[in-house]
Amino acid sequence: MASKSISKQFKYIDLFAGIGGFAAAMEALGGQAEYSVDIDPRAAAIYERNWGHSSLGDITRDANDSTMNVMAHDVLLAGFPCQPFSKSGAQRGMDETRGTLYWNILNIIKKHHPTIVLLENVRNLTGPRHKHEWQVIIETLRNEGYSVSFEPSIISPHLIPPSMGGRPQVRERVFIAGVYTGKPVSHDLQIDPLISRRDLLKLNEDFEWNLERDLPLDSAESSQLTKLEKDWLEAWNVWVKEYKKHNKTQPPGFPIWVDAWVDESKLRIPTATPDWKSNFLRKNAALYTANKTWIDEWLKDYKVQSFPDSRRKLEWQAQDEKNLSTCLIQFRPSGIRAKKQTYVPALVAINQTSIIGNAKDIRKSRKITVREAARLQGLPDWFDFSGQPESSSYKQLGNAVNVGAVWNALKFLAVRDREHLESSKHGQKLLTIIETAPSSPDKILKNMKRG
Repeated sequence: MASKSISKQFKYIDLFAGIGGFAAAMEALGGQAEYSVDIDPRAAAIYERNWGHSSLGDITRDANDSTMNVMAHDVLLAGFPCQPFSKSGAQRGMDETRGTLYWNILNIIKKHHPTIVLLENVRNLTGPRHKHEWQVIIETLRNEGYSVSFEPSIISPHLIPPSMGGRPQVRERVFIAGVYTGKPVSHDLQIDPLISRRDLLKLNEDFEWNLERDLPLDSAESSQLTKLEKDWLEAWNVWVKEYKKHNKTQPPGFPIWVDAWVDESKLRIPTATPDWKSNFLRKNAALYTANKTWIDEWLKDYKVQSFPDSRRKLEWQAQDEKNLSTCLIQFRPSGIRAKKQTYVPALVAINQTSIIGNAKDIRKSRKITVREAARLQGLPDWFDFSGQPESSSYKQLGNAVNVGAVWNALKFLAVRDREHLESSKHGQKLLTIIETAPSSPDKILKNMKRG
């Protein structure tokens, strides 16, 4: 990717590159790719089409015990898969990561010690199940001289203002970011995260997202729903209207389960039922008992009992919205979820694409388009998916890193690790580049050219 107004000022490598979320931020900063890699041919083809260099390859072949095909660089970026490390040999450091893809990243770091390392992963990496893996990652990076924090840095684009490259998407990801200090960093040293949760919340506390305005939404006729999907939405849209009509209030916020609708007098809850489920069963029985007459007619008219199990459930999170047709909707394993059209749930690499309700006709509701999904990840409108199946594009976007989140992670890093960056010539240069870059990458990316 090149632009006449952006000179190449530093070198970066892009590991597990996908379609290029990291590349977008780096190219906008004036980075020159020294090495990009991804094992997925389809994603690599999209990457090369848009960023102008190939990423197809296998890091396990390029960075192992006997081979190092990765050149020296200033910034290392990786949205790496999190494979579990063995717990059989605690305190084994790098050896414990052998056989995982993180080990290949660490091999590169040991060889070249880039000035900045920025890793991204799902928030679950910081959870109780992965406590050991998290500790190994942070300790091995500190052993190699990086100023990384044991406290996670969780960044989501919906908490970043539009002026800073934020997007209306809840996508909480953990960023592990550090600057090379030249010597091992003590495991006992307190290092702050890139930004605290409180400070991140403050960035956007007085702003409310609106999809039509802030994404923005297209006047799209593509990505239409199947007849069955339309039937499910129409039925539940009627249910919401009828509930409001008869109860003069909003639908309840607890999960609404058709299969749990019985008269309260006939409710029988097995002894071993968990408390949370017992609570929902009681609430659903009370709801049904109070609305039995019209609910029975609705069940019959729309043949709701023939719907799949997950489509016989409604999760109303839309508060005072008029009906389902004005909501953002998701078909989830837990049910049909409806919420306000403010920000969308995280794009995922499976078929849970958010649906934009049509206020005039629920049956004309549509899925978020590939272009809109790309905008949610901060990619410019010239980004080209080259006519591949939409399912592939949705999957790739669901696996991508958000550009604005990367941009701000580097901005926060420059503030936290200013002293370390100033201590070396390469660090000083990167500090200047990051500090003088605009608050958002959007205008830069908009004016760049493909390939």
